[in-house]
Amino acid sequence: MTERKSPTAVLREGPRALSDDQVREIEDSALAEVLHVDIDDVIEYVHKDLKSLPDFTTLYRKYLKQRWDVYDLDFSQDAVDWREKMTEEERQSFIAVASGFHHGERQVEIELPVFMIGASEEEKLHIAAQIEDEARHTVFFDRFYREVVGLKGDDIMDILDASFPWVSETFVAPFGLLAYQADELRLHPDDERARVRYGTTYFLWIEGVLALSVMKVTLSYARWRGFLPAYYTGFTATCRDESRHVQGGMRYLQDAVRKDPTMINEIHDTLRTILSVSGVVSRRVYYEPLGWTDEEVRVLFFQQLRRKLNDVGIGLSPDLEDLLQKVQPVLAGG
Repeated sequence: MTERKSPTAVLREGPRALSDDQVREIEDSALAEVLHVDIDDVIEYVHKDLKSLPDFTTLYRKYLKQRWDVYDLDFSQDAVDWREKMTEEERQSFIAVASGFHHGERQVEIELPVFMIGASEEEKLHIAAQIEDEARHTVFFDRFYREVVGLKGDDIMDILDASFPWVSETFVAPFGLLAYQADELRLHPDDERARVRYGTTYFLWIEGVLALSVMKVTLSYARWRGFLPAYYTGFTATCRDESRHVQGGMRYLQDAVRKDPTMINEIHDTLRTILSVSGVVSRRVYYEPLGWTDEEVRVLFFQQLRRKLNDVGIGLSPDLEDLLQKVQPVLAGG
């Protein structure tokens, strides 16, 4: 975290080419070493294998290699930074962005198992590993909210309840849709069209767009200011975990379209629903204290969506391209 470039520099730099040494640093760093990994490199690493997606067994082997212990993090300096170095405006903006992720980790932890029912045996290995990742990420945020933000509660649900007032519609809309799609899969676990709809909402939108954008906003702020070292370490390790999740999810969607080209209609229809509700907000999130403007967040948001689809060869229909030009979502988490 010695480099102090602005949070939005990556928007002007565009996609970067990772060297073999950078890839090894991302893949092989132990938790303590993750503090020195550039979050922009990790987000680029998510895209590195999208054009030649690894199989599920390879992703499972990466999981075994990259597991980390959330209890190895020391949040004492983060607590000092939060209380003494960050302004109230910075704290409010930070927690408004982070709270959607706090709740998203927990919801996926309990809803992703339904997607496993209709999966292949190799995919089940990958999904089981992802569920364990999501549980770890839930505990990561529980520790951050207790030890740094100072929320009080006897158990994990108490802390989730305490952070919920900061969650806005950008979280509620797609996760509400995901809950509906999860119920559909419980009733029809072998319905491939239902699985594609769920996969589009979760793997493409929630993880591939919302999660990576949230990570970029908060982690680039922490790097820029030199604050919150345990948060930066744990959440950057979380982003490395997300690389496997996004790659696995996009592998599933790509395979589904190759087996049945009409599945692209399910992807497009689901995106229409998501984009139609993404611009609905009743409470604005202020990004300026974290070094971002609304327009810069919007650019980041749709960069992530287009890159995922282009890299795996799933294009957008003309009406969706038109919709992307019209909708202006406010990012609150996910």
